[in-house]
This record gives sequence, C-alpha cells and structure tokens, in this order.
Amino acid sequence: MNKSALVLAVLALASCHRVPSSGGKLGPGTSTAAATVKTPAGVKATITDFQYLSGKGKVHFTHGSTDQTANFNLRVRRDSAIWLSGSLIGIEGVRALLTPDSVRVVNRLQKSYFAGDYAYLSQLLGVPVSYQQMQAILLGDYQPAPKGAVPVVKAEGDNQNVTYPQAPLVIEQLVSTATGRLQQLKVSESAAQRSLTVGYSDFQKPSGTELPFAFTTSVVGQQASAGTTTATLNFQKVEVGAGNLDFPFSIPKGYKKETRIKK
Repeated sequence: MNKSALVLAVLALASCHRVPSSGGKLGPGTSTAAATVKTPAGVKATITDFQYLSGKGKVHFTHGSTDQTANFNLRVRRDSAIWLSGSLIGIEGVRALLTPDSVRVVNRLQKSYFAGDYAYLSQLLGVPVSYQQMQAILLGDYQPAPKGAVPVVKAEGDNQNVTYPQAPLVIEQLVSTATGRLQQLKVSESAAQRSLTVGYSDFQKPSGTELPFAFTTSVVGQQASAGTTTATLNFQKVEVGAGNLDFPFSIPKGYKKETRIKK
C-alpha cells in the first residue's frame, strides 16, 4: 500500500462507540449549529456539534517526487466512524474506515488491505494521533487542553494563540476572536524533530448549519528522517444532518493483507 493512498485516507485528511458491522447504516442524530467551549484560560472556541457530515472534493498530495491529485468522498459520524473513498478518473482506488480503535484500508489498485491501529498512522504522519484528534482535524475543531495541562494564551493579530503541553508533544492552536473557529493547529515533538501543521481557510456555511466550516484544509507533515509531506483538501460540497449515512466497507476475497503500512 503506498504512502499517498494512506495519507489520502487519513486526511480526507479525528470516543466511545463502535461503528455497526460493514454495510450497515448509521442513523441520523441531532444537528445543532455549534457549541462554545470555554477554557480556564478564557479561550472561547466555537466547535461543531452535529452528529454526521458528508462532503466531497479534491485532495492534492506531495511527497518527494510524488505529486498527485485525486477525488475524495468523506463521511463522518461523530465519535463513531470516519469513512473515506478516494478515486482517480472515476475509478475508486482506496477506501478507508476509521473507528475509535481501528484503522482499515482497502487498496483496489494493488488488491491489498490493511487492518491495524493508530500506531501506524502515528508513524505515517510523524506525530502520535488518535481517532478523536483525527475527527477534530477533519472538522476543524479546537482541541481543549487535557486535565492538568495549563494553556498559555496570547493575542496574535485577530486570533488567540493557545499553547499547552501534551507529553511528549506541544499543541499550538490559533483561534479566531471573531468566529471562535480554529485557524491553525500545530502538533510538534522537538526531541524527535517532527511536526504536523494544519491550516484552515475558505470558511463557508455548508448545507444544514449556520456554522462556518473550512472548505480548504492544508496539512504539512515534517520529519527529520522522512522529509516533508503536504496534502491540501478542497471541499466542493459539504452537507450536515441530511439523512442517514452508509459506511460500507468490505474486503474483497483474495486480497493480500499488509502487515505494515508501506511508505
């Protein structure tokens, strides 16, 4: 399985409930505009509060000599499942299903599949990640400091800069003072010389909510041993709270199981 396929699956391309068996439906939840999170440091961040989202668009990926663009379809059921299908010229090449405790990817081009946990995605992206973090990244939501961590808040232009430790990482977020929406997230680990920076722009109000949503998400992963990887997701359509969502996933007979993610 090549690295570009996995990055596409992760980024398009963050708990406590399991997704139903493959091919099942996840029913509608209550959709509300937003929720405001107040931190002890006085940060007011506006986060999404809907139960499900669907979107489609294009993703542009670069790493070393690789430079490619693909179409993607994304479906999210909060705290339960992240589903992604990536295709070129109308032919699906990769499909992924992330749940709180598992990562599954089918590569139809190479007739192989991967089933594992978030340790592999952490290795791929260069920083430790969890399902909740992946969900927050995709939805553009502020991530509050964990218990015991005291955030440092500073004014930075039209944003609040919020920084706190989450061993062995340092989390830095820029939150708009006007809308409360996340503008940038940076996760870094200085000892390992690696970082992941996610930028949000082109805010629009998708169908089903009045909350601004970033239609462009830019991701830059840097690791001393592997260089720089970038991916830019441009949503063309986003819908919130519009009917039931399917999360179909199956492994075709005869596909080879990969024991690790190939870079």
